[in-house]
Parts: sequence; structure tokens; C-alpha cells
Amino acid sequence: MRQLFEHIRSNGKRIALASSAKGDELEAYKQIAGIDDFDASETSSDDADRSKPYPDIFRAALSGLKGIAPDVAIVIGDTPYDAEAATSANLKTIGLLCGGWAKEELLRAGCVAVYRDPEDLLDHYGSSPLAAR
Repeated sequence: MRQLFEHIRSNGKRIALASSAKGDELEAYKQIAGIDDFDASETSSDDADRSKPYPDIFRAALSGLKGIAPDVAIVIGDTPYDAEAATSANLKTIGLLCGGWAKEELLRAGCVAVYRDPEDLLDHYGSSPLAAR
């Protein structure tokens, strides 16, 4: 995950974490992903009235990225709930299979592209929806 974040940042893009987890849980997940010291905007379920599949968390995350419109932002998620919530917030979603859902389920929920995991997305970054933004 860290290498993907670093690559996204090196391409001049900004990053916001948007998790349904509570704030303290999010800190633990960031440690597991190796991004606990990564400077990124973040929002958790503590910052939203409703959790995914409602769009509240993504709207809160987007508000933390001043000047970024929904049509240029893109979500990376690993569940259909991520895609449904993002679509409700007028955001496009890249799906990752590492969340345990099938490609067809992620596409049906609204993902515009699906990759195996963060490494696969990084390997195909140049042809991914991220490169076009």
C-alpha cells in the first residue's frame, strides 16, 4: 500500500483516507498497511452520520481535500459498499479483489476498473483510471 501511495503522491495527486472504522481502529489499520506515518487527509466513521453504503464518509473525505471536485477524485475500495457509497457521492471507484469480493460483484456495484490488490494497481498504474486524472 505504501508504494502505491508514494506513486500516487509523486504524480502530483492528493490522498484522503475514508474508512468506516472508528478513528482508533483506523490508526491500527494504517499501521498494518505501513502508512501510519504517511501524511494524508483522513476521515473515519467518527466524522459521518452514516457508514457505507451511504456516501457520508466520502463526502467528508472530499471536503478535506479543498479544491478537489468529485469528477476528478477517484476512490479505491475493496467492497461493493465502497463503490455504492462512492457512486452516491458522484465519485468513480477502482475495486480491489483483496477484500474478498468477486470482480463481477465489484463491477456490478459500480467500480470502473478492478485490480487484484494495491500491488497490481501499482503495476498497471499507467493504464489505470488513476493515470487519467
